[in-house]
Parts: sequence; C-alpha cells; structure tokens
Amino acid sequence: MNLALTVLNITAPVFLLAAVGFVWVKLGFEYRVQFVTRMAMTLAVPCLIFVALMKTEIEPEALAALSLASLVAYGFVMVGCFIVVKLGRLDLQTYLAPLIFGNTGNLGLPLALFAFGEAGLGYAVVVFAVMAILSFTVGVWMVAGGGSPANLVKEPVVAATLLGALFLWQGWETPTFLTNALDLIGQMAIPMMLITLGVAVARLETKAMSRAVVLSLVKAVICLGGGWLAATWLGLEPIAAAVLIVQVATPVAVTSYLLAEKYGEDAQPVAGLVVASTLLSVIALPLILAFVI
Repeated sequence: MNLALTVLNITAPVFLLAAVGFVWVKLGFEYRVQFVTRMAMTLAVPCLIFVALMKTEIEPEALAALSLASLVAYGFVMVGCFIVVKLGRLDLQTYLAPLIFGNTGNLGLPLALFAFGEAGLGYAVVVFAVMAILSFTVGVWMVAGGGSPANLVKEPVVAATLLGALFLWQGWETPTFLTNALDLIGQMAIPMMLITLGVAVARLETKAMSRAVVLSLVKAVICLGGGWLAATWLGLEPIAAAVLIVQVATPVAVTSYLLAEKYGEDAQPVAGLVVASTLLSVIALPLILAFVI
C-alpha cells in the first residue's frame, strides 16, 4: 500500500499537468504550441540542463558510466525495434525512430525529479542529453534519409549539455545572481513541457489505433529490457540504474510526430503511436517505478 501511494505521488503531478493542457485545448482556449516549444527548447530546457549539471554532486565518473550505459541501452533498443519493424514489414522511415526515442524530456525529467530528487534529475539530464544527441543525428537520418552534423552544434540543448559538462568537470560555478536567474528560467521547463504534451495529444488526429497499441506494448517491453540489460551489464548504482530504465521506457515523443511532418513522412501512424504509448504510460510508468524503487 505504501509503495502504491509513493508511486501515485510521483506520477500524479506529471499526468495532472498534461491533463491541464489537454482540457485547456478541449475548452477551446488558444495555445501556441510552436511558440511554447521553441521557448522551452531554446531557453528553458538548456538552462535546466546547464544548472542541473553544474550544481550536481554526482561524481563525474558516475556520470560517464551512465552516459556509456545510455548509449548501450539505446543500442539494444535500436536493434530490437529494427527487428520488430522488419518482421512487421513496416516502413522504416515512418516507424523506426519513434519506436526508439522516447519522451525523456516531457515525462522522463519530471518523473526522475519527483521519484529520486535532485540526484535523480542530474542522472536524468545525462540520459536526456544522450537521447537528444542521438535523436538529432541518427534519428533525423532515419526519418529524412540524411542529416547534417552542423545541425547538432546549433541545438541549444546540446550546447548547454556540453557547457554544463565542462563546468562539472572543472568544478566551476557561475556567479550567484546568474545561477539564480538561470535556475528560475529552467524551472519553467518541466511544467511548460508537460502542459504542451497534453495540448499536442489533444490536437492529434489518429486512425488505425489497433496497430499503434500493439507497437506501443512491444516498444515498452523492448525499452524496459534494453534499459535493464545496460544497467545490469555495466553495474550502475541503484538510482542511476532506475533513472536509466525509466528514461528509456518513456512513451513516443511528440517531437517524433513533428519530425515526420517536417520531412514529409506519413505522420498519422506516428500520431497514433504518440497517443497510444502516452495513454499506455499512465499504467506502464507507475508499474516500472514500482519495479525500480
């Protein structure tokens, strides 16, 4: 009973904030997703990542181990999802990237913060950064059939990650007034992303949901297994292992739908995956947290 209550206290704020965005749109109020998303990914999330890395008290060696484990976990997931897409005779450019890359920002970061505190957030930022780098390189290549490394350097999230890692490595800190300002900006990121997630899901139009539900279940199993295998193989300490498993197992990101639209792929199946996997995560993520806590 105590475990169930603990998991409920962790997950309820996440889904309540997403529900705020969902209900907001259904009531007919205006919400400019493009503007909010740009503000979040250009300003709020980079500040959150930079400050979290700079202020973290996690040993650099532990963060390096988690980075390697994240790469290994996503390697397992890529192989598993590739086999599923091939066996299902599905279009690789449409289905592969969404099945691999989860919603580590909108859902993973707040879940890690609520479940494991500031230490958990520090670990979650590392996994999110690894996922972002893979998504903007390998992921774009999967969807578009090619991608420029120059685009990666231009991403504020990647720049903030590299700068935060440098400050962590050197033991540097920004002046207190600047740290407080960056921290305040970063605090906007999590509620902003969660509300936007609810808005995006409310606006998606999907068909053929039965396939999306099956693929979402398969994705959850593959990602859970990939995260667990990587964490066990590399001997991560308990909190780092738990954060890695939760992050890798997050549902399909709304950005996968936006990428499909941007590069002219069939976006409706991806929209179905976003909706189905997000709804499934209401049950799956509490169960995963109960398993790892």
